Amino acid sequence: MKFPIKIPNLLTLLRIVLIPVFVLVYYLPIENGHLIAAGIFALAGVTDYLDGYLARKLNQSSPFGAFLDPVADKLMVAVALVMLVETFASVWITIPAVIIVSREIVISALREWMAELGKRASVAVSFVGKVKTSLQMLAIFLLVAAEPFSDMSWAGIVSLYAAALLTLWSMVAYLRAAWPDLTEDL
Repeated sequence: MKFPIKIPNLLTLLRIVLIPVFVLVYYLPIENGHLIAAGIFALAGVTDYLDGYLARKLNQSSPFGAFLDPVADKLMVAVALVMLVETFASVWITIPAVIIVSREIVISALREWMAELGKRASVAVSFVGKVKTSLQMLAIFLLVAAEPFSDMSWAGIVSLYAAALLTLWSMVAYLRAAWPDLTEDL
């Protein structure tokens, strides 16, 4: 029996469906709401890993998944960072959040433009990008789960700054790779 939608794509769609659930649980005045929201965020992070793994393992890559997977990732991270900026109301969270979201916009535009030139491979995801994503997910998990400025949240803030630094580093690497094409007709 053929499944109508590929499993990796279902996991990506689940990640998108989890976004409003994550937001709702985060703001509901329920006991341990932040811990439940952190669990939902962690579940979304696991689906991010699983959908890519299963797409390769089951040979279920698709144009739909290639498009939607990075969109789902960026939506989840951007929504979480906006909520954390509001919760912490501190420059200590705002600065790395702005760096991370801004880099995602710049690199998404760069990848789209390079794809139009047929050179998307020169701005493909790197190992640094994967480490950055892992640190970013850990940071957001810790910051969602913890009380603002508790010991655990400081661990999240340190992880967020490390992710922001890797974000800048990977952005420079991507821009350097694309620079000849960007400056070809100055």
